Amino acid sequence: MTSFYVPKRTALLLGALFVLNPISMLLAAESSQSSSQAIDTVSDAVLDTDIERLSIHYRQAYRGNVSSTELPQAISVLDEQLIKDAGLTRFQDVLDYSASVARQNNGGGLWDSFSLRGFPGNENMPSGYLINGFNGGRGFSGHRDLSNVAYVEILKGPGSALYGRSEPGGTVNIVTKKPQYETSGYLKASAGSFDQYRLEGDVTSGLTDNLAFRINGAWQEHDSFRDYVFSDKKIVTPSMRWQISEKASLLYEMEYLKQEQLFDRGIIVLNNDINTVPRSRYLGEPNDGATEVNATGHQLTYDYELNDDWSLTAGYNYRDSSLKGYSSDAELAKGRQSLFDDGRTLTRQHRYRDYASEDNSLRLELSGHMDTGFIRHNLLLGADAYRYSLKTGLYRYRGQKGEYAIDIYEPQYGGPQPEVSLLYENNETQKAWGTYLQDQMDLTEKWKLHLGLRFDSYQQDISEVAKDTLSEQTDSRVSPKVGLVYLWSDALSFYSSYSEGFLPLSGTDFAGKPFEAEESQSVELGMKFNGTWLNDLPINGSLAVFDAQKSNILTSDPINVGFSATLGKAKSSGVELDLVAELTEDLQAKLSYAYLNTRTANDSLNPDWGVLIPAGSPLVNVPKHTASVILKQDLNRLSIDGHLGLSWRYVDSRLGDSADPSFQLPSYQLVGLFMNTHLSDNFILGVNLDNLLDEDYIASSYSALWAVPGEPRSIKVSVSYEF
Repeated sequence: MTSFYVPKRTALLLGALFVLNPISMLLAAESSQSSSQAIDTVSDAVLDTDIERLSIHYRQAYRGNVSSTELPQAISVLDEQLIKDAGLTRFQDVLDYSASVARQNNGGGLWDSFSLRGFPGNENMPSGYLINGFNGGRGFSGHRDLSNVAYVEILKGPGSALYGRSEPGGTVNIVTKKPQYETSGYLKASAGSFDQYRLEGDVTSGLTDNLAFRINGAWQEHDSFRDYVFSDKKIVTPSMRWQISEKASLLYEMEYLKQEQLFDRGIIVLNNDINTVPRSRYLGEPNDGATEVNATGHQLTYDYELNDDWSLTAGYNYRDSSLKGYSSDAELAKGRQSLFDDGRTLTRQHRYRDYASEDNSLRLELSGHMDTGFIRHNLLLGADAYRYSLKTGLYRYRGQKGEYAIDIYEPQYGGPQPEVSLLYENNETQKAWGTYLQDQMDLTEKWKLHLGLRFDSYQQDISEVAKDTLSEQTDSRVSPKVGLVYLWSDALSFYSSYSEGFLPLSGTDFAGKPFEAEESQSVELGMKFNGTWLNDLPINGSLAVFDAQKSNILTSDPINVGFSATLGKAKSSGVELDLVAELTEDLQAKLSYAYLNTRTANDSLNPDWGVLIPAGSPLVNVPKHTASVILKQDLNRLSIDGHLGLSWRYVDSRLGDSADPSFQLPSYQLVGLFMNTHLSDNFILGVNLDNLLDEDYIASSYSALWAVPGEPRSIKVSVSYEF
């Protein structure tokens, strides 16, 4: 049953808004309006009556001087307004509003994992993504928080020709909030169903004419609809910008995260009945205590305008993370699982994880344009390098059938916990460097030719402690991309592209052998529209058709649980539609739809599994049809300073276990309501009602014994003070 009440600690959080009100008023007095973020603009000075104010707008780093509308690929943006309207706090949740993205195994609820255009990564690792153009998804940094996110870009199709080492489905790039010289900010307190409380804040201002700062972050205490499960988090993300001269600037951004959460594999599903046990039923062990995640990040960006045509960008990125804690996981090997004998006794493994990572990377890029005859070349030349260290240590107790077990219908907790011993410890180091050249040629006013070429060289060393093995591999790859754009009009363009990519894979199989790098190819046709259509109806968006192939896909090894194995090749083809329309002056609609035909491209027989996976089999957790719609109604005509919205999401049925084609996750649809209104000039009330119809569903799955249920109907109320 949904519970909602405000205890003393939340009253204190709400009271903090009023305590900080005088301080905020003093800061707000220095500014006449809030600053804004921009994607493709540069620094400028704004003269307001007799006061000169410097408003900093940040151009997109590591993208060159070509606007996104002229690039031969589909790009969708999930902006800060969507995050506010939907009341989102986690990166994984905002990705649900892109139909091209599907949830994957979430590592016991401790990381973000997703597939893009049907292609998942390593099921036993978090998904990769970029932060301001640098790799931010490697390692174990917990749930990415949205408190410092300005917007999320989804760059569809292989990005290896520019960013190197990426998935063929696309690249997700998080763009963070940046310092501004005008004072602005907010403080937001929220309370929700299942005892979920959060305090979030953001403030930015200029310290001098050349120095600006920003600091944002969040503190949360979250219980869950899942029995005993909690997720507490503290995050702070300060940043500083120094305008060194008229042409040069330096930006420093820092992140700190501490997350404590009970490891949770979800529920078990017998005979495809997702109601085998209540969705609240926890089948681990509360006495395992919290798994703790610690992460820090530092990012330094130097920009220099060489002249009106050319600019130089250089950056350094450092991240480290660790994940440590116990869990009690359902045994997946059928021969060791008592549940398949009596239907109620779940045999478990006791585990301890000791994971850590360290990531150093550099990037240097020169962008601008030059003319050769009647052709203008929009050039991007760059080089990058990284050194990435990864430690994955797994300890476990694996007894006989029926040992360390729990009754799924009448669970008893708090019993003796067996000692664990080392199963494996991989110590991996990746070192790589790459150079790239991208040229978008303006052949005519209408035709644009896009050429990209990247060379990468990498070395991977993995030592495995338990088996005392050492493996090394080196490789070099060339990743090309070619595209053609035709500008039919200012409001409509067409494009086509072909690209190749690759991705080194971390870890080893059960035998201690490293995996060969993934390779991919992709062909895409599409159109982009931005203008007025159908009786002056403003619409912008894109429509894309694609066909892609990926080799060396990894999947879970059902015999050697905790290890990955190579599935082989897979293909994905589909259609994607993303659009935003102003239906009336007061009503806005956002639509995202994807049809994905994702399947294996070859027969695969693993002798350890004893399972034949024929060509044409679907991939785990990838739906064929996915859609989301958001309707947002402005309430000004009712003399209300606010808006009311409706969201709807549909996810088709999916395969739930790569080695068991009989386990299917049923389709589901979620309906939500949201409302935001100004209580005064500075105070804003927000209400979010999610899963209005109380849909019972499985969000993602690793197997029928590790299935993650979705949250029931819930409500969240927030109060914000903005200045």
